[in-house]
Amino acid sequence: MKKILIVDDEPNIVMSLEYTFKKNNFEVFIARDGQEALDILNNQLPDIIILDVMMPMVDGFATLEQIKKDERLQHCKVIFLSAKNKEKDIEKGLSLGANLYVVKPFSLKKLVEQVQNLIQ
Repeated sequence: MKKILIVDDEPNIVMSLEYTFKKNNFEVFIARDGQEALDILNNQLPDIIILDVMMPMVDGFATLEQIKKDERLQHCKVIFLSAKNKEKDIEKGLSLGANLYVVKPFSLKKLVEQVQNLIQ
């Protein structure tokens, strides 16, 4: 079973993503900010991480920088899922090492397809 870590501070998004990915046979982990995500990553090695940019404590960009420094997480694919839709935000996310940058609002069906394609 593939593992996914969903990092977002919006409960509605977290709930819909969690439900959808469980339905698609993923083991789902949830974090509500970057620090909580980094804590989970100390014990879990997900195949993919869906990461919001704007969050309390540690934002998505800083979280990704920490993820990229960790040898154990080199295989992890990362998708930014953010309302920050300016070209410079997207470029920053991709230059930090994200595999994909998806702008909110988003299609759940399309996101599942993108995740499946990344981890095949």
